[in-house]
Amino acid sequence: MESRRVRKTRRWPVAALALVLPLGLAQGGPRLPHGFVYLRDIDPSIGQDIRYAGHNNFVGRPLPGYHSEQCVLRRSVALALKRVQHELARQNLSLKVYDCYRPTRAVAAMAAWSENPRAAPDTSRFYPGLKKANLFSLGYIASHSAHSRGVAVDLTVVPKDAPAPGRYDPNARYGSCAGPAASRAPDDSLDMGTSFDCFSIKSYTRNASITVEQHKRRMLLRDTMARYGFVNYRREWWHFSYPAADTRHEYNFPVEAR
Repeated sequence: MESRRVRKTRRWPVAALALVLPLGLAQGGPRLPHGFVYLRDIDPSIGQDIRYAGHNNFVGRPLPGYHSEQCVLRRSVALALKRVQHELARQNLSLKVYDCYRPTRAVAAMAAWSENPRAAPDTSRFYPGLKKANLFSLGYIASHSAHSRGVAVDLTVVPKDAPAPGRYDPNARYGSCAGPAASRAPDDSLDMGTSFDCFSIKSYTRNASITVEQHKRRMLLRDTMARYGFVNYRREWWHFSYPAADTRHEYNFPVEAR
């Protein structure tokens, strides 16, 4: 039975094959698992600064599986972000994502980095006052992540139509992620009190040491996201999950260019 179907398929004209092949394959583009989408195809107005595809992150280099600076998510998560974006746009604000789907190979690389005392370059600005060897036990790095299920996103809020931030220089000596915004690595985010991926209690969403204005900005992000089904991780003001889409299945496919 199977061999007869194969012979029949081989007699189809090339034009007919193009019609029945999956869209990504017919066009030579990347293929995503069922239910996953590129955020740019859902809402291109949402900013993207995918940190683990570059060097401005706590390991200081691109992580395995990040072959392109693209946000990939489950479709329902991306559609919910589109609704958040629509509400923020009325306040002349925009979302900007730092990380979306994360291959499990990248999660493993994070854990390996935390256990390697000789890992370079020096990225201690991301964990001020802490020992790198303790980051795993303190819960800042985990062996599993909702990012690998496509249902978590790290993001911030930026002024709509804000000018691009200064260029990141991997050889520069930037200040602590918990220090004044002017001394941190360049970013066009509203000042939330810390930078993204800052391993510090100051990153706790309701930390009392930040200014009133910084607290208001965090609450704006948290409350707006909550109205559309997202749940904030209390120890990271930037991290949100979308429980309604969670299947508990982790993925390891790479993030490729669209």
